[in-house]
Amino acid sequence: MKTSRVSFAAALAAGTVLALSGTAFAHVSVQPAGEAAKGGYATINFKVPNERDNASTTQIEVNFPADQPLTSVMPQELPGWTSTVEKTKLDKPLTVHGKQINEVVTKVTWTGGKIEPGKFQQFPVSVGKLPENADKMVFKAIQTYDNNEVVRWIEEPKEGAPEPQTPAPVLKLAAAKGADDHGAAAKPAADGAKSGDKNDKGEEKGGHDEAAKSASDTTARTLGIVGIVVGLAGVAFGITSRRRAAN
Repeated sequence: MKTSRVSFAAALAAGTVLALSGTAFAHVSVQPAGEAAKGGYATINFKVPNERDNASTTQIEVNFPADQPLTSVMPQELPGWTSTVEKTKLDKPLTVHGKQINEVVTKVTWTGGKIEPGKFQQFPVSVGKLPENADKMVFKAIQTYDNNEVVRWIEEPKEGAPEPQTPAPVLKLAAAKGADDHGAAAKPAADGAKSGDKNDKGEEKGGHDEAAKSASDTTARTLGIVGIVVGLAGVAFGITSRRRAAN
């Protein structure tokens, strides 16, 4: 009886772990296809898994953050799916590549397709320009099933807090390329190799001294290898001589 209780408790614990892990990982997410750099353009993929065993996903709606307007949003064509892009006018136009932009994309909706139980679908979108002064973008998504169930992935994850039950997809933004070059201090030259540091002959120490040191090291290595070869040849000669004498 005791053994049965232990086995039941173990099975219950294992089932609970599996259930919790499924809830934690099976949610709508967004990842860049490569790198999403601040101030640049990128292709991002919204990954939508089907969490139900008896229903299929038939619609996915992704809302773009109003406080981080994107002037270019182009969904990739997917067989069986139809994408609808919604835009809104800006109170204050944006200037991008010298052109005035009066409206931005606020929502993309995919319909007509089907994500069956146990499967997922990726929805690629080309976006830009990404924000220059932010480390992430939060997209609120709404998933609809063919049994009329609606799941709202709109809770923004907080740093240091447990993951929400229905977290919103978060896109992390990488530093713009070349950002580390601005204001970076040059590495100091090696002792005796500083620019303008000359020897008694008026020659700069850096290149001449380093070249001489390199040549010296090469010579020493060469002599060492030659010594090893000669030593091995001597050993071989000695063994051959002994065998001849023994015969």
